[in-house]
Amino acid sequence: MGRHMLAGNPPIEVELKRSHRARRMTLRVSRLDGRVTLTMPPRLAEKEGLAFLKDRESWLRTHLAGVGGALPMVFGTAIPLEGAEVILTPGAVRRPTREGSVLLLPPDPDKVAARTLAYLKAAARDRLAIACDRHAAVLGRPYGRLTLRDTRSRWGSCSSRGDLMFSWRLIMAPSEILDYVAAHEVAHLAEMNHSDAFWAVCARLYPDHKSARRWLRNNGSELHRLRFDR
Repeated sequence: MGRHMLAGNPPIEVELKRSHRARRMTLRVSRLDGRVTLTMPPRLAEKEGLAFLKDRESWLRTHLAGVGGALPMVFGTAIPLEGAEVILTPGAVRRPTREGSVLLLPPDPDKVAARTLAYLKAAARDRLAIACDRHAAVLGRPYGRLTLRDTRSRWGSCSSRGDLMFSWRLIMAPSEILDYVAAHEVAHLAEMNHSDAFWAVCARLYPDHKSARRWLRNNGSELHRLRFDR
């Protein structure tokens, strides 16, 4: 349906959706990035939905106050990269280049998001390929394709054919967390389940897996604060 800007201080952008399964209006706030979605039944007049939204404004603002906002992709923004912060900085470079605590980018403000995203995905692929190769060699089992996605419900997966999928956002986590997720998915090449036998294989590849899992539970949502659609 589109978007509606709820006036106020600050204004709130709300995505408007219709669903054939919806029998009533629902208002949701993503715990990951603070996105607001109003879902309406297919035949409900849009003005009724907007009136519902206005009635719920106080609740919505209170709820949003407890959710971390999305980080804008502009020069000066500090983003996590392998567990450390780097500042997006314009520089005399042709491609994104990391120099200590800064990520130098060509000085075009309109392409900051696209260039940062491309850099993060390329770095994620490189680190994950190295980690998966190492763990697969220890296990003695080859994997198939390695693909990257922007998944919200899982950090990685292993198909029945041995193909591995990972969230590129793992490149923002400390390197040991990325290494754990790579080990976890490679372990599925031997045990396609989460049985005791699987965790034994996982522990062989990455002994401190409990700490890594705890880090993801406690901090994983922060990795979704970066938005690249603006």
